[in-house]
Amino acid sequence: MSASARWSIVALVILIALGVALYSELGDQTAAPSKRQDSISARDRRDADTAEALAGPRAEAQLQPCPAPGGGPGPEALRGIELECVGDGSRVDVAEALAGRPVVLNLWAYWCGPCADELPAMAEYQRRVGPEVLVLTVHQDENETAALLRMAELGVHLPTVQDGRRAIAAALKVPNVMPATVVLRADGSVAEILPRSFATADEIAAAVDGKIGVA
Repeated sequence: MSASARWSIVALVILIALGVALYSELGDQTAAPSKRQDSISARDRRDADTAEALAGPRAEAQLQPCPAPGGGPGPEALRGIELECVGDGSRVDVAEALAGRPVVLNLWAYWCGPCADELPAMAEYQRRVGPEVLVLTVHQDENETAALLRMAELGVHLPTVQDGRRAIAAALKVPNVMPATVVLRADGSVAEILPRSFATADEIAAAVDGKIGVA
Protein backbone atom coordinates (compact mmCIF):
# COMPACT_ATOMS: atom_id res chain seq x y z
CA MET A 1 0.00 0.00 0.00
CA SER A 2 1.36 3.40 -0.94
CA ALA A 3 2.02 6.13 1.60
CA SER A 4 -0.72 8.31 0.14
CA ALA A 5 -3.26 5.49 0.52
CA ARG A 6 -2.28 4.93 4.13
CA TRP A 7 -2.70 8.66 4.88
CA SER A 8 -6.12 8.62 3.19
CA ILE A 9 -7.23 5.76 5.48
CA VAL A 10 -5.93 7.58 8.57
CA ALA A 11 -7.76 10.76 7.57
CA LEU A 12 -10.99 8.81 6.99
CA VAL A 13 -10.73 7.17 10.43
CA ILE A 14 -10.19 10.56 12.09
CA LEU A 15 -13.20 12.04 10.29
CA ILE A 16 -15.42 9.14 11.38
CA ALA A 17 -14.26 9.50 15.00
CA LEU A 18 -14.96 13.24 14.96
CA GLY A 19 -18.42 12.63 13.53
CA VAL A 20 -19.27 10.10 16.24
CA ALA A 21 -18.05 12.46 18.98
CA LEU A 22 -20.08 15.37 17.56
CA TYR A 23 -23.24 13.26 17.30
CA SER A 24 -22.83 12.07 20.90
CA GLU A 25 -22.35 15.64 22.17
CA LEU A 26 -25.44 16.90 20.34
CA GLY A 27 -27.46 14.02 21.76
CA ASP A 28 -26.38 14.88 25.31
CA GLN A 29 -27.31 18.53 24.82
CA THR A 30 -30.75 17.58 23.51
CA ALA A 31 -31.43 15.38 26.53
CA ALA A 32 -29.96 17.74 29.11
CA PRO A 33 -32.97 20.02 29.76
CA SER A 34 -35.36 17.21 30.68
CA LYS A 35 -32.75 15.53 32.87
CA ARG A 36 -31.99 18.81 34.58
CA GLN A 37 -35.68 19.52 35.22
CA ASP A 38 -36.20 16.01 36.63
CA SER A 39 -33.30 16.43 39.05
CA ILE A 40 -34.55 19.84 40.19
CA SER A 41 -38.02 18.46 40.90
CA ALA A 42 -36.62 15.47 42.74
CA ARG A 43 -34.58 17.62 45.10
CA ASP A 44 -37.67 19.49 46.33
CA ARG A 45 -38.97 16.46 48.22
CA ARG A 46 -38.05 12.90 49.18
CA ASP A 47 -38.48 10.00 46.76
CA ALA A 48 -40.79 8.44 49.34
CA ASP A 49 -43.22 11.36 49.04
CA THR A 50 -45.12 10.06 46.03
CA ALA A 51 -48.63 11.20 45.17
CA GLU A 52 -49.97 7.94 46.61
CA ALA A 53 -48.03 8.32 49.87
CA LEU A 54 -49.16 11.94 50.26
CA ALA A 55 -52.85 11.31 49.59
CA GLY A 56 -53.70 10.42 53.20
CA PRO A 57 -51.75 13.24 54.85
CA ARG A 58 -53.22 15.70 52.32
CA ALA A 59 -56.74 14.62 53.19
CA GLU A 60 -55.94 15.00 56.88
CA ALA A 61 -54.30 18.43 56.55
CA GLN A 62 -56.99 19.95 54.29
CA LEU A 63 -54.76 22.80 53.17
CA GLN A 64 -56.22 25.68 51.21
CA PRO A 65 -55.45 25.79 47.47
CA CYS A 66 -52.35 27.62 46.41
CA PRO A 67 -53.04 30.98 44.77
CA ALA A 68 -53.83 31.19 41.07
CA PRO A 69 -51.83 33.62 38.90
CA GLY A 70 -52.53 37.18 39.99
CA GLY A 71 -52.43 38.84 36.59
CA GLY A 72 -48.84 40.00 36.20
CA PRO A 73 -45.21 38.87 36.11
CA GLY A 74 -44.85 39.02 39.89
CA PRO A 75 -41.69 39.54 41.94
CA GLU A 76 -38.73 39.66 39.59
CA ALA A 77 -36.43 37.74 41.93
CA LEU A 78 -38.84 34.79 41.97
CA ARG A 79 -39.43 34.49 38.23
CA GLY A 80 -38.73 31.03 36.89
CA ILE A 81 -39.23 29.29 40.24
CA GLU A 82 -41.84 26.53 40.07
CA LEU A 83 -42.74 24.57 43.19
CA GLU A 84 -45.26 21.97 44.22
CA CYS A 85 -48.41 22.99 46.05
CA VAL A 86 -48.39 20.87 49.20
CA GLY A 87 -52.17 20.74 49.42
CA ASP A 88 -52.86 19.08 46.07
CA GLY A 89 -49.56 18.42 44.25
CA SER A 90 -50.14 20.97 41.48
CA ARG A 91 -47.23 23.00 40.16
CA VAL A 92 -47.08 26.68 41.09
CA ASP A 93 -45.26 29.40 39.19
CA VAL A 94 -44.37 31.34 42.32
CA ALA A 95 -43.87 34.78 40.79
CA GLU A 96 -47.13 34.65 38.84
CA ALA A 97 -49.06 33.36 41.85
CA LEU A 98 -47.88 36.28 43.99
CA ALA A 99 -48.47 38.98 41.39
CA GLY A 100 -50.69 41.95 42.08
CA ARG A 101 -51.25 41.55 45.82
CA PRO A 102 -49.46 42.15 49.11
CA VAL A 103 -47.95 38.89 50.33
CA VAL A 104 -46.59 37.54 53.59
CA LEU A 105 -44.25 34.61 52.92
CA ASN A 106 -43.65 32.47 56.00
CA LEU A 107 -40.58 30.21 55.69
CA TRP A 108 -40.57 27.21 57.99
CA ALA A 109 -39.80 23.49 58.43
CA TYR A 110 -41.68 20.70 60.17
CA TRP A 111 -38.90 20.11 62.73
CA CYS A 112 -38.63 23.77 63.78
CA GLY A 113 -40.23 24.37 67.19
CA PRO A 114 -40.60 28.18 66.88
CA CYS A 115 -42.13 27.62 63.44
CA ALA A 116 -44.82 25.40 64.95
CA ASP A 117 -45.54 28.06 67.56
CA GLU A 118 -45.80 30.75 64.88
CA LEU A 119 -47.97 29.02 62.25
CA PRO A 120 -51.25 29.33 64.21
CA ALA A 121 -50.52 33.04 64.64
CA MET A 122 -50.01 33.33 60.88
CA ALA A 123 -53.34 31.58 60.30
CA GLU A 124 -55.08 33.96 62.71
CA TYR A 125 -53.47 36.96 61.00
CA GLN A 126 -54.77 35.73 57.63
CA ARG A 127 -58.26 35.29 59.08
CA ARG A 128 -58.24 38.86 60.40
CA VAL A 129 -56.82 40.60 57.36
CA GLY A 130 -58.93 38.64 54.86
CA PRO A 131 -58.28 38.56 51.11
CA GLU A 132 -56.53 41.95 51.16
CA VAL A 133 -53.27 40.12 51.95
CA LEU A 134 -52.08 36.65 50.96
CA VAL A 135 -50.26 34.54 53.57
CA LEU A 136 -48.33 31.75 51.85
CA THR A 137 -46.18 29.35 53.83
CA VAL A 138 -43.01 27.86 52.34
CA HIS A 139 -41.91 24.47 53.68
CA GLN A 140 -38.10 24.34 53.54
CA ASP A 141 -37.38 20.65 54.05
CA GLU A 142 -37.57 17.68 51.69
CA ASN A 143 -39.94 15.74 53.98
CA GLU A 144 -43.30 16.80 52.56
CA THR A 145 -45.23 14.14 54.46
CA ALA A 146 -43.95 15.53 57.76
CA ALA A 147 -45.02 19.03 56.71
CA LEU A 148 -48.58 17.85 56.09
CA LEU A 149 -48.73 15.96 59.38
CA ARG A 150 -47.44 19.01 61.25
CA MET A 151 -50.04 21.28 59.63
CA ALA A 152 -52.78 18.77 60.47
CA GLU A 153 -51.57 18.56 64.06
CA LEU A 154 -51.61 22.36 64.39
CA GLY A 155 -54.96 22.76 62.64
CA VAL A 156 -53.38 25.27 60.24
CA HIS A 157 -54.74 25.18 56.69
CA LEU A 158 -52.78 27.98 55.02
CA PRO A 159 -51.70 27.40 51.40
CA THR A 160 -48.19 25.98 51.33
CA VAL A 161 -45.53 25.34 48.71
CA GLN A 162 -42.86 22.66 49.01
CA ASP A 163 -39.36 24.14 48.70
CA GLY A 164 -36.85 21.52 49.79
CA ARG A 165 -34.10 23.33 47.87
CA ARG A 166 -34.90 26.64 49.63
CA ALA A 167 -35.04 28.33 46.24
CA ILE A 168 -37.25 31.18 47.47
CA ALA A 169 -34.96 32.00 50.38
CA ALA A 170 -31.94 31.99 48.07
CA ALA A 171 -33.63 34.21 45.49
CA LEU A 172 -34.76 36.75 48.11
CA LYS A 173 -31.50 36.55 50.10
CA VAL A 174 -33.24 35.53 53.31
CA PRO A 175 -30.85 34.78 56.23
CA ASN A 176 -30.42 31.10 56.97
CA VAL A 177 -32.75 31.03 59.98
CA MET A 178 -36.25 29.67 60.57
CA PRO A 179 -38.85 30.84 60.89
CA ALA A 180 -38.42 33.87 58.69
CA THR A 181 -41.03 36.11 57.11
CA VAL A 182 -40.76 38.06 53.86
CA VAL A 183 -43.20 40.92 53.27
CA LEU A 184 -43.87 41.73 49.60
CA ARG A 185 -45.71 44.78 48.30
CA ALA A 186 -48.38 44.42 45.61
CA ASP A 187 -45.84 45.52 42.97
CA GLY A 188 -43.60 42.57 43.90
CA SER A 189 -40.92 44.56 45.70
CA VAL A 190 -39.62 43.39 49.06
CA ALA A 191 -40.94 45.59 51.86
CA GLU A 192 -39.01 43.80 54.60
CA ILE A 193 -37.33 40.54 55.56
CA LEU A 194 -38.03 39.54 59.15
CA PRO A 195 -35.73 36.73 60.38
CA ARG A 196 -37.62 36.26 63.64
CA SER A 197 -40.59 34.44 65.11
CA PHE A 198 -43.98 35.87 66.06
CA ALA A 199 -46.11 34.69 68.96
CA THR A 200 -49.42 36.35 68.08
CA ALA A 201 -51.38 37.77 65.17
CA ASP A 202 -51.12 41.18 66.82
CA GLU A 203 -47.32 41.01 66.62
CA ILE A 204 -47.50 40.07 62.95
CA ALA A 205 -49.91 42.91 62.18
CA ALA A 206 -47.67 45.42 63.99
CA ALA A 207 -44.63 44.31 61.97
CA VAL A 208 -46.34 43.90 58.61
CA ASP A 209 -49.37 46.11 58.06
CA GLY A 210 -47.56 49.44 57.89
CA LYS A 211 -45.12 48.06 55.31
CA ILE A 212 -47.87 47.16 52.84
CA GLY A 213 -50.47 49.83 53.54
CA VAL A 214 -52.99 47.73 55.43
CA ALA A 215 -55.23 49.90 57.56
